[in-house]
Amino acid sequence: MQTTSHILMVRPANFGFNPETASTNFYQKTDLRSPEEIQQVVGQEFDAFVALLRDQGVKVIVIEDTDRPIKTDAVFPNNWFSTHRDGKLILYPMYSSNRRLERRKDLIEHLMSLGFMVNEIINLSFFEQDAQFLEGTGSMVMDHEQKLIFAGYSVRTHPVPLKYVADLLGYDLIGFEALQELNGKWTPIYHTNVMMHIGRDLAVICLESIRKSSERRKVQEALSKSGKKVIPITEKQKFNFAGNMLEVSNDGGEKFTVMSQSAYDSLNVGQIQQIEKFTTIISPQIPTIEKLGGGSARCMMAEIFLPSSERF
Repeated sequence: MQTTSHILMVRPANFGFNPETASTNFYQKTDLRSPEEIQQVVGQEFDAFVALLRDQGVKVIVIEDTDRPIKTDAVFPNNWFSTHRDGKLILYPMYSSNRRLERRKDLIEHLMSLGFMVNEIINLSFFEQDAQFLEGTGSMVMDHEQKLIFAGYSVRTHPVPLKYVADLLGYDLIGFEALQELNGKWTPIYHTNVMMHIGRDLAVICLESIRKSSERRKVQEALSKSGKKVIPITEKQKFNFAGNMLEVSNDGGEKFTVMSQSAYDSLNVGQIQQIEKFTTIISPQIPTIEKLGGGSARCMMAEIFLPSSERF
């Protein structure tokens, strides 16, 4: 199964601009509002997002961020852990030292208290000692049905831990360079999920970002072979987080493509119609989270694929 009806989200306690990550994340911007005002607005954006998902029958587990230690990016839990249908839970090596504080044992324990089965915890944080990083489903976009991992290499996505995870899951790896033009210079995109999304029947991707024709062709062939409808987006649309989407479902089997309102507004009518052939679109308004955090809707949702006793 490519999608899940169980999503975990973390309501932030100290959301803000993170200077440790800004050097590799062009999408982060500073804000002149007070921390108190920012926290209030972000709380409203977060709660409205959760409500939109729940209105469609998607099950959302909301975890409160702890006030200490301060974790400015706690709202993006998909980077530090992922879950899998065989009961594996993987903890990932994080580029920023202050983001490593987001790894929480109590969060895992809470999942288990809800009836989710964690059969094995695989902690890859040891890679941090050698400055090797892999930031979860930000670094990797997975096609679970085809057992494929797509990943753009960057300072946050290194080949060694990437291959380690692919071997661990028994997935084939399709690695490439995904670049964006900033100030006349081509630089790596910090996370693959900024430029690429895979659902059950469709794939949204900024092919322009894959500059090497051989790598672009390899990605296109893999997507075509899986039978997915490929929807290309432009560089400009990517800068509006149009690649940062996630497909989720509810217990009735309905599928939804979740993207921010800014991503939705950047798409043209044809692209929206193609997505709506397969799914219903959910588009929360999260401009403050996008501006200061440099991440969007997909980054805020950690998929829970663990086997469950259906207590939640």
